[in-house]
Amino acid sequence: MSEKRYFRQQNPFIVPTSDGKLIEEHIGQASTGTSQYSVAHMVAPPQWSEPHQRPEFDEVTIVVRGRKRFEIDGDVVELGAGESLLIKAGARVRYSNPFEAECEYWSICVPAFSPATVNREEE
Repeated sequence: MSEKRYFRQQNPFIVPTSDGKLIEEHIGQASTGTSQYSVAHMVAPPQWSEPHQRPEFDEVTIVVRGRKRFEIDGDVVELGAGESLLIKAGARVRYSNPFEAECEYWSICVPAFSPATVNREEE
């Protein structure tokens, strides 16, 4: 029998965090060993933020509910439910949810997200 040409994810990898953010990687290096791209579901709590970073991958964010703020090379962009944003590799970006409600969103990275290529700045 030949190898199946699909994969059904029933147990995404839960990325350990210390900031209250839920990260469920459905496809990617940690969950499936896929390095070409990654797909993750996330829920950022109110008042959450990350340090600035300069990823070596493109990242698409699709907001499902709530709002999310992006600081990108000095510009500030805020997305609401139903909106999406592409941030190209090499941009200096900071992600945050400075609002009072959770923000649920999906993230697609090409190539796949990796702690070694996210290049987070010390704060």
